[in-house]
Amino acid sequence: MISIRQIVGEAIAQGYLTRDAEGQLRDLLHGNRCDRAELQAFFQLQQAAMEGRVKQQSREELVVC
Repeated sequence: MISIRQIVGEAIAQGYLTRDAEGQLRDLLHGNRCDRAELQAFFQLQQAAMEGRVKQQSREELVVC
């Protein structure tokens, strides 16, 4: 099974978080007890998204013209 750290690493490297990866994160965070390193990775992803270094596919689809 993929880890939170792997998903975060890929998202930060690509600068993009897909809808599928977001769903995987949600499942991993909801279903398991995460260790400190996994939670820190998730917080890094949140920070990168807030700073605009990572775009979220799900947020891009919300934009209505």
